[in-house]
Amino acid sequence: MPKKNYSKKFKVEKIFMKEVQAHERHSSGDPQDLIDFYLAQITKTKDDPTSTFNKENMVQTVVDLLLGGTETTSTTLLWALLYMVQYPEVQEKVQREIEAVLDPSHVISYEDRKKLPYTNAVIHEALRYSNVTSVGVPRQCLRSTTLLGFHIKKGTLVLPNLHSVVYDTEHWATPWKFNPDHFLDLDGNFVNKEAFLPFSAGHRVCLGEQMARVELFIFFTNLLRAFTFQLPEGVKEINLEYILGAILQPHPYKLCAIPR
Repeated sequence: MPKKNYSKKFKVEKIFMKEVQAHERHSSGDPQDLIDFYLAQITKTKDDPTSTFNKENMVQTVVDLLLGGTETTSTTLLWALLYMVQYPEVQEKVQREIEAVLDPSHVISYEDRKKLPYTNAVIHEALRYSNVTSVGVPRQCLRSTTLLGFHIKKGTLVLPNLHSVVYDTEHWATPWKFNPDHFLDLDGNFVNKEAFLPFSAGHRVCLGEQMARVELFIFFTNLLRAFTFQLPEGVKEINLEYILGAILQPHPYKLCAIPR
């Protein structure tokens, strides 16, 4: 490993090890987060020579979880703000809902999503429409099987095509259009969809799904409450094409955040 990368990795792990030590000093016996649960599991399996629960693996797990989810969550937020500029009527409707439901001094929490169905629908639609991880984590067939008439041999690697699900015309009224109504019933109540799989599904579902949901809701709702987003003066067009990569990123863009 190059010296520079090793140094960066060491610094990150050192930061998380300090957090682990803080959890150990202030443990109440009632696990509150991943580190608490992992420490409890280390204690539970300390006499098992085959156990892989140890502090080194725990630190690496936390690092992977946070760093792996940071870019995807921030990229989804970039797409969401781009959509708010592209669809100002949606942005205005989100702001009206937030103003009508939440007091200006209220500290936004994830529980508030239940009182903000339209805002919640917009966030879900941003996740669906941007589809930043179009291909899921690889899987391997444990036995030979047949799927939709296709024979798949044991040991075959299978890549879940999440793109085909979130744009499926059988499940979405307007799959190629940004449309928050995909997640609302006729009375304006939020409804989830079986075909909403931006985090994949099954045993290899994204481990950071819940963290990403919380982060996206809190960041997006706070930003829309504080600012109105619009294009800089003189800019007329928005590029909604993605940059192909491990995750689908928007092209670099500028916008203005106008305090409300």
